[in-house]
Amino acid sequence: MRKRLFLLLALPLLAVGLETRPLAADDVADKAKEEAALLKRAEAFIEAFHKGDAKAVAAFWTADGDYTDQEGKQYKGRDAIEKLFKGFFAENKGLKLRIDIASLKFVTADVAIEDGTTSVIPPDGGPPSRARYTIVHVKKEGQWLLSSVRDTPYTPPSNHEQLAGLEWLIGDWASDGDKGEVVRVEFAWTESRNFVIGSFATTFKNITIGGGTQRIGWDPLAKNIRSWTFENNGGFGEGTWTPDGNKWVAKSTGVVREGKKVAATNILTRIDEDTMSWESKDRTEDGKPLPDIKPIKMKRVK
Repeated sequence: MRKRLFLLLALPLLAVGLETRPLAADDVADKAKEEAALLKRAEAFIEAFHKGDAKAVAAFWTADGDYTDQEGKQYKGRDAIEKLFKGFFAENKGLKLRIDIASLKFVTADVAIEDGTTSVIPPDGGPPSRARYTIVHVKKEGQWLLSSVRDTPYTPPSNHEQLAGLEWLIGDWASDGDKGEVVRVEFAWTESRNFVIGSFATTFKNITIGGGTQRIGWDPLAKNIRSWTFENNGGFGEGTWTPDGNKWVAKSTGVVREGKKVAATNILTRIDEDTMSWESKDRTEDGKPLPDIKPIKMKRVK
């Protein structure tokens, strides 16, 4: 039960960076007063939760308030909500509650809508149970109450949208190996899809002569795609990726095992769904030019 509960348990003003809107134009004093009242209620709610007091927790709802869990099941009224929490607390002792507020908006002087994420942390320090939530707060007889609380499954933030242009790369690739030398590359998403993981190897007559790994991700400060490469022999480097039609141009710098600085412009060209080429230009070692590597055609391995 702990797995999908809750939470719901999000009350306002417990996270840094909370954004709010004024209750009315230039009414800063009233806004501050209502925020303080919500904060006080939040502190009392968390105290009741930590005590495992189902009756006290349910009392934070209006008499006809409701809670909808992540599976869409609705609990209507204080009695139903109290029964739910009573069973939850009986099965789960010593839980702690964490709240991260995304937004709090005052629709009117007596209605506020809150969105965010919540975490219920087990006493053994295990992974928390998370949920996204939306709460409708209403003010009745001078007190803020929960009118409606709805949970939805928590999905970790992802940079997949920024990396979507690399989707075609995902899979295994290999050169034709006409001269005995074969280049193999594999690209795969990480579980969160925040990074693409690449591995590469060069073999000659089935003997490995080079290889390494690469991680490709989004740089939120520079607003571009970057890569970090680690060669099996001890060299390493980083690059900045830029799309150019059906190509990706990666300007890279690095250090080889011997300590010399290297730089290159690597180009990946998508020829069709199952064919691409890789080439390297403008190559230097300690500032001295090196020969370009002509395009190497690679096929997708089915």
